Amino acid sequence: MKQSNKFTIGLIINPISGMGGTVGLKGTDGREILKKAINLGAIPKANNRTMEFLNGLESIKHELLFITCPGIMGENILKELNYNYETIQDSIFEKCNNILDTTPEHTALAAQIMMKSENVQIIIFVGGDGTARDVLNVIKRSKPCLGIPAGVKIYSSVFALNPIDASNLLIQFLWDEIPLKESEVLDVDEEQYRAGQLVSKLYGYLYTPFNPDFCQFSKMGTPKSDLNNQERIANRIIEILEDDVYYLLGPGTTVKFIVDKLNQNKTLLGIDLLLNKNIISKDLNEQQILEYVKAEKVKIIISIIGRQGFIFGRGNLQISPNVLKEVGCKNMIIVATKFKLQSIHNRILKLDTRDPELDKKMKGLYKVIIDYDEIKICEVR
Repeated sequence: MKQSNKFTIGLIINPISGMGGTVGLKGTDGREILKKAINLGAIPKANNRTMEFLNGLESIKHELLFITCPGIMGENILKELNYNYETIQDSIFEKCNNILDTTPEHTALAAQIMMKSENVQIIIFVGGDGTARDVLNVIKRSKPCLGIPAGVKIYSSVFALNPIDASNLLIQFLWDEIPLKESEVLDVDEEQYRAGQLVSKLYGYLYTPFNPDFCQFSKMGTPKSDLNNQERIANRIIEILEDDVYYLLGPGTTVKFIVDKLNQNKTLLGIDLLLNKNIISKDLNEQQILEYVKAEKVKIIISIIGRQGFIFGRGNLQISPNVLKEVGCKNMIIVATKFKLQSIHNRILKLDTRDPELDKKMKGLYKVIIDYDEIKICEVR
């Protein structure tokens, strides 16, 4: 390929994406929720995810021209890293240096302008399922897109596994090495999600570059046929619970089944704390968790997200890198039904803690309890 060639890429950053995660708000849809997240100490992290992605493109930097939004929705990070870029022009972007002033309308307008540009070959967006919906509403199937995961839930299959994998996918796409695939855009009702009801909906499809080693699959729920398997797992976990040890309980039905067997009431989608077989605190955020893990002996009971294979980084951002460093890998109890484990590509489990160095340190082989008297040794990447 000649060095003079240029690839033109659209870049849209949702700067508020993921801010509700560590503070336990399970998303940042809506201005009032965003204000609440800020008051609880949430800080923007989408730029960090974008920086990881751009660092992965360093080898082809001179080949790229980005079309992006002014200010914090793209321009600032590209300027900081000395990438070639042009900004789209519209009066709606005049206040894009304040996260409280960015809205889904900004994302939609940016996507519309990029869609109409014949030069833009693919649109990269940094966000979560809500951002994917905003892009879908405009783009449909008219231009390839790819999501960089920065949100809380991230159930859709339009995302790469992480920012570095997104850079790998983009390079392979630009070099015509991989096909496009119709990928699902899923999202949940955040109000119901905060109330403990997981109601997801398929909104449509975007064309995305596809390589199963770098793409995430859509989240799969637990079927009713898994109930007996969940009960046997619960019986096993209850037998091995230690006295005077605090157990952080991750979200999901498999972990909730354990607590139901103890006649305790667990939040389905939050992080709760168990001590001597009693729930002593519910729906904890990162800071609340840290108060316990720095002073007490704590273990984590966590389940795997069906089909995606994630242990951390999807829907449980309250268990942050700071928490994981305090608890340690040896104090994790991973559970999954046999059906859920079989649904995962190559049976390889995944981490996306939002701390790349921690992800590297946590790689390795882990026990997964899949039945009362059965475990599997799984690789975590």
